[in-house]
Amino acid sequence: MRKVSICLSLCAAILACVPLAPLLFAGTESLSELRLRRTAVPRFTLDQAVLTALQRNADIQKARQEIERTKGLYIAMRAEILPKIEMTGQFQDIDPHLQVNHGGPEITASATPTPTPGATATPVGTSGFNFSSVERSYNVRLEATQVLFAGGRIVSQIRAANFTRDGSYFAFRNAIDTVVATVKQQFYQVLLNRELIQVQEESVKLLQSQLQDQQNRFEAGTVPRFNVLQAQVALSNQYPLLIAAQNNYRISLLQLAKTLGLDFAPERAGQPPLEAIGQLQDRPRHIPLPMAIELAKERRPFLKQQKAVVLSNAEQVRVARSTYFPQVSAFGGTEARSSSLSDNPRDVSTGYIFGATGTWAIWDWGATYGAVKQARAVLEESKITLDDANRQVELEVQQQDSNLKQSAELVKATEQSVGQAEEALRLASARLSAGAGTQLEVLNSRVEVTQAQSNRLQALYNYNTALAEFDRVTATEVVYSNELDEPNTRQKVKSDAKPTPAPKPSPLELNHAGNRPPVQTTTRTTRTTTSGK
Repeated sequence: MRKVSICLSLCAAILACVPLAPLLFAGTESLSELRLRRTAVPRFTLDQAVLTALQRNADIQKARQEIERTKGLYIAMRAEILPKIEMTGQFQDIDPHLQVNHGGPEITASATPTPTPGATATPVGTSGFNFSSVERSYNVRLEATQVLFAGGRIVSQIRAANFTRDGSYFAFRNAIDTVVATVKQQFYQVLLNRELIQVQEESVKLLQSQLQDQQNRFEAGTVPRFNVLQAQVALSNQYPLLIAAQNNYRISLLQLAKTLGLDFAPERAGQPPLEAIGQLQDRPRHIPLPMAIELAKERRPFLKQQKAVVLSNAEQVRVARSTYFPQVSAFGGTEARSSSLSDNPRDVSTGYIFGATGTWAIWDWGATYGAVKQARAVLEESKITLDDANRQVELEVQQQDSNLKQSAELVKATEQSVGQAEEALRLASARLSAGAGTQLEVLNSRVEVTQAQSNRLQALYNYNTALAEFDRVTATEVVYSNELDEPNTRQKVKSDAKPTPAPKPSPLELNHAGNRPPVQTTTRTTRTTTSGK
């Protein structure tokens, strides 16, 4: 003990001599660095923005909780097919004053009532105005209940809950695809607005230089004052466009921050919520339209969700039809009951309990028939919805393919127009310097250059957003590899992960919609070997 106390005292003396502030949690940030990091604007690339949205976006989080809810629903439905064990108990304590009969008629437990006045007690459970002489009584029952036959109701409920859980999983995947496409579009909007600010700033600088040149020429007496006024008006008209571009940039940043799930930081009040890193680029991509439609039909979680709804509604028909059959349950257990003639708590009677209960709605005035009819109507509606969903996917793919082609053509056209407008501006400026042109030609050429640059940026934005939407409708942006990819194809839960299986035909007739065969893709692998001497 003495050695331990000496060691502790020595350690305390060393810590007292050494400054603690720079050594607390070695490797962590200092207070000034921490404040600087909190006030610094976070920077995001496109990939970082997508990953942040996958972690913090509210729609994805709600979809994830919906999966948990349907898991609980499946567990609750599955519990009905398993035996239930319940323990019930009862304790009763009666005030002794209630055991006294105040002159009223009495009925005892004997076969022939005796009119003898007095306080005569009857056992618990008999009728009369007096009560048992036992003040305290109790009983404890342990009972197990098992459903023997329910007309297929419980099995169908479990299957329906299973399909509902699959539908929530596919809804989660659909939410991910939607959020990824939304983040891309908003990220591209931020890049577009930032580039438009640069275009407007460059235009303002050129107009300022044009105004200064005209003022110098006016002071030299080579041009009239009208030229100076024209340059001033052109510069004044350019400022509102610059202010609007700056406001659009701030708004687009706030919208992107909301999609990413970023909270407002008071220490960064007045600063942008984030900074986007990247530029609008032309990334050519082309997928043949028939293959794109096949990919969408094979991978879109939206269709898989609708198919899960159809299968769940088919099980609901069986649930409604189960009422035509009897419902039989069995129970068994043991019970301990206190004596009705003694207050001794150890005077207990025990024994087993066994029995069965059953109900059968022989005639219910068409209630079961009506429930089955409703369930079948809901099933047919879901089939129609699935058929329409297939057509909706085909429409979306064709629309985005057309938008993608249009945007690609606009990018090429605007690139040529920018070069032509810049060349026209150069010639107009040279003509004005040589005295052969007018200032109005230069100002018009400047406006055309700004318009051409804005059109080119807008075309790049349209192409990138159309590409992001095309990836969403064809389900080619995020590829899921898991064992469960189609409803009603679940294997063992604890088996190893396998490649995504091809879609299997539904066991139901889906209004002749059918399922197309999966897209056949081939992969070439090139192996390069190098030999060293």
